[in-house]
Amino acid sequence: MPDTATSSLTVTTVSLTMAELGPLNPLPVVAAELDQPYTVGEGVPEELQASARYGVVPNIHPYLMQDGYSRQAAPREFPAVVLENSKLKVTVIPSLGGRIWELFDKATGKQLLHTHDAPQLANIALRKAWFAGGLEWNIGTRGHSPTSCDPLHTAIVHTADGKHILRMWEYERLREVVFQVDIWLPADSPVVLAAVRIRNPNNHDVPMYWWSNAAIPETDRTRVIAPAHEAYGSDYTTDITRVRPPTHEGHDGTWPVNSPHAADFFFDIDPSERRWVVAADDDGDGLAMLSTGLLRGKKLFVWGQGQGGKRWQEWLSPGAGPYAEIQAGLAQTQFEHLVMPAGAEWAWVEAYGNGHLNTVTAHGTDWDAAVAHAGERLEELLPHESLEAMLPGAITNADVPPSKMLLHGSGWGVVERARRLKAGMPWIDESGTPFVDESVSEEQEPWLGLLKGETFDGAASFVAGADWEQMLAAQNNPEATFHLATMRHARQDLGGAKEAYLKVLGTKGVRRRTKALAHRGLGLALLAAGEDEEGLAELRTGVETDSTATALIVEAVTLSIRHGDPTMALDLVESAPTQGAAVGRLGFLKALALARGGHGAQAAAILREGVEIPDLREGEDAIAALWQEVCPDEPVPAAYQFGMH
Repeated sequence: MPDTATSSLTVTTVSLTMAELGPLNPLPVVAAELDQPYTVGEGVPEELQASARYGVVPNIHPYLMQDGYSRQAAPREFPAVVLENSKLKVTVIPSLGGRIWELFDKATGKQLLHTHDAPQLANIALRKAWFAGGLEWNIGTRGHSPTSCDPLHTAIVHTADGKHILRMWEYERLREVVFQVDIWLPADSPVVLAAVRIRNPNNHDVPMYWWSNAAIPETDRTRVIAPAHEAYGSDYTTDITRVRPPTHEGHDGTWPVNSPHAADFFFDIDPSERRWVVAADDDGDGLAMLSTGLLRGKKLFVWGQGQGGKRWQEWLSPGAGPYAEIQAGLAQTQFEHLVMPAGAEWAWVEAYGNGHLNTVTAHGTDWDAAVAHAGERLEELLPHESLEAMLPGAITNADVPPSKMLLHGSGWGVVERARRLKAGMPWIDESGTPFVDESVSEEQEPWLGLLKGETFDGAASFVAGADWEQMLAAQNNPEATFHLATMRHARQDLGGAKEAYLKVLGTKGVRRRTKALAHRGLGLALLAAGEDEEGLAELRTGVETDSTATALIVEAVTLSIRHGDPTMALDLVESAPTQGAAVGRLGFLKALALARGGHGAQAAAILREGVEIPDLREGEDAIAALWQEVCPDEPVPAAYQFGMH
């Protein structure tokens, strides 16, 4: 336990009542399925529109989805690190995406972050599984990070200038970059500091996205202030447009309780201004987010006061009360990616503490006065020049080797290093962020074997890249050909994918799992090409080939309804398991198929009995829509109202 007279770093555990993450979904993510919630409307500059068009990905291949969780929670212990001084106590959970879970202000006795002891997993992130609360780190593309629920490589670092740093890092597979977060709490400091570094080892540009998202308690008297008169706003149903948050839609949107529905406000802060965002409750207390200049964007997100927003918050944080989010990102908005040049390293420092504003001014009707007061108070909390002056030292410390390892993240950094070494491609200096062999698991072992020239005999995990495709093509066996098909499919080479899937299916002695997934891949490719009947037939054959694969059944049922064959959906539901995390969704899908087949009364009976879908997607209002269809004279139960607007 590194310690000084007034600052300490302690390794401990925290107890949370939480569901198990469950097994990964075994189906490779190949369809062009990522939703784009924003479309650009009036008043948005062409430069920003260009950034919105750049870097869009069709899916999150090579990651697998994390949707094996249920809503059956139980007490669990998680490794944690506590940084504490005379003013703050900061709790970090490295095994859950490195989230800062608690930021406790000792002077006021308040948690500055929305936090609770029973977070509920839900379908919010890019890989589905996510939970509300704390402060999280998001990288890759728009959405909650692929690493939201994953352990990060974690270590304690002692520096020559006397800092005790908690370091967390990982190799991000979508953009093929390495990120790290260094957190430290100086003695008697009113803010906790986090230095973030992203390194692009590639010899080409990559589209980059980063947002640090903080959930904050939402009270009737919470206001959020940033130094801007205007913002780019979205209500999740209309275009992104230029708005004035203090007078938005006839109300002051800087008070979260005023928003009738979910909304985003990306504050348009003048480049000459210090970039910050701060919350202030009835006492003027609340989280202040400060950063050095590179972290340009500042945002307010609210769930809104509608039934759907309230339902979502209760779904995510049962009994913990409402929350809003303030966020900071590289781009001005979250529908943009920035060009990160080949070989570039980007770094910045973030600071978090209690803004402690004067409510007479901060809560007053004069927006300019509120902004000026908040700016002055935050300059007292941490002068801008002082924060900027921390950056060179943070960059130097980023390469200081770990003093003590606490936790291993994934083994994909080891694979990537080996891949690049074999191909003569550049890689990073691992001095400060070592990827150690002990992190390698059965997910990575087949791919390391392939790099060593061994015969590829299949893998439950997936990879992406032209060099991987070349190595697999040279293998000429059905397992390698299936993975080659998957990679082509994921990058939307449908013709090449279908050719490879057919080659697998034309080979004798193929494993049942591989054959089922090849039928499934071929079916998806046919559906994407508009060949519905043939595509659904392949999906059915895939399920029949491996009837134990629940994920195959759920997907086939979903797509058969979407493509107009509810009879097939009902047939497949009959072969589905009656226990497990997918039961709730399968029950809903059965009701939906019955309704589409003209059996509304039977569908209504299922809904009245009760349906709960653990992986209900953010904004998904399908249950309410079906209720209105089959029970038109009855109000939609509150438990089914998940609409964002």
